[in-house]
Amino acid sequence: MASDPPADLTLTPLNGPRRTVAHLLTTFHLCFVALDPFTNESAWLLPTAARILTVFDQADVRVAWLVTGTPEECRMFLGPLAREILTFSDPDRAAVKAFGLQRLPPLVHLGMDGQIKGAADGWHPAEWRSVTEKLARITSWLAPTVPGPNDPGPFGGTPADG
Repeated sequence: MASDPPADLTLTPLNGPRRTVAHLLTTFHLCFVALDPFTNESAWLLPTAARILTVFDQADVRVAWLVTGTPEECRMFLGPLAREILTFSDPDRAAVKAFGLQRLPPLVHLGMDGQIKGAADGWHPAEWRSVTEKLARITSWLAPTVPGPNDPGPFGGTPADG
């Protein structure tokens, strides 16, 4: 089960300086999808996750990828999505562990107060829909359709600890 990260947890974006979670939350909520670039499950969900994140990219939400790979591996796995959506590299899985994630890929909504407001481990569309609907209510935004017509069937994902 996802847990509130320490405020001093540092995330490393591909383009820019490292930032603490507290710094990232000064103006916006944070919503991210954590991916393992070496698993089929993360690859299967990439288009779905990109669609969901881009729905919120104009809302008061900082959307991001948290990828368990080096910056080069992040870019290879995400392709142009690494430039279009904020991407954090987490090769040692320190952030994944700090967030208490159990299965990848998860969808996580971290509120401006540093607390987990919603999280769904693995790809369970009803759970992801619950997270996105709550985020949409909080930000006065329109939630995406989850699941969408081209989304994969549900699956449990892979262990977050690698």
